[in-house]
Amino acid sequence: MNGGSSGKQRIQPSTPPAGAPQAGALEVRGVTVRFGGITALDDVSLTAGPRQVTGIIGPNGAGKTTLLNVLCGLVRPESGQIWFDGRELTGLRPHRLVGLGVARTLQGVGLFDGLSTLENVMVGATCHARAGFWSALAGLPWSDRDERLLRRRALDALDLVGVADLADSMPGTLAYGIRKRVALARALVARPRLLLLDEPASGLSESELPELGDLIDTLAADASLVVIEHRMDLMMSVCDTITVLDFGKVIAGGTPAEVQADPAVTAAYLGVDIPGPDAPGQADGGGPAGREGTPADE
Repeated sequence: MNGGSSGKQRIQPSTPPAGAPQAGALEVRGVTVRFGGITALDDVSLTAGPRQVTGIIGPNGAGKTTLLNVLCGLVRPESGQIWFDGRELTGLRPHRLVGLGVARTLQGVGLFDGLSTLENVMVGATCHARAGFWSALAGLPWSDRDERLLRRRALDALDLVGVADLADSMPGTLAYGIRKRVALARALVARPRLLLLDEPASGLSESELPELGDLIDTLAADASLVVIEHRMDLMMSVCDTITVLDFGKVIAGGTPAEVQADPAVTAAYLGVDIPGPDAPGQADGGGPAGREGTPADE
């Protein structure tokens, strides 16, 4: 099934000089993360170009969520560097990254049940307010201007994801797919230049994927997108480049077509070894070995 892409041509970034950060791009350089004796990421490097969709895929336990947690400041790498738009982000905490144009969605929705759809999205815009969301919500005199700004931006974000007519609804009354859109609007309201999407299609039906694909394509016109997702039909249709992780290592990368044709990717997903030139054939009992002990992705 086609995951849904508008088919428009996005601007392709030029290759940066060796060793120099690329303007508008996310660059991950040699990132290693260990939890005790377990290596979750092992010398991972990749580049997410400006106004492109960069996919990160891999089997369960590959390290995808750990990588996203590094990118958004929740996990500090043992070694390596993170750069975005020429500025090093390594070790910065999440609240500082928001001010630098970095936003993330979660695998779930994480909405506040006691706030309306509009108010939930307004929470994501507090980085643009002087008084802050809670002062605006309380109606303090000096927050009137901020409150109007937050509401206008929140409505714009809801309109972008197609649910502005539900601004006054409570999250508990909405279908799961709609709540996912509200959560995405909450990330978009901060007007990020780098948007990290953690399984945006989780919980969505097959019929909802084309519309999500079109939305991702639209968002890439203004920002760099990094997407983790298990729905391969969606990823192959919307991504400009894909990086494949397996047991914390980068095993493949390139365009969707290149990744699909890579034997290492097939082996990782099917749990088989790639036979070498001297490997025994099926005739003498040497079949492919199954993948053992694959932990759940973090």
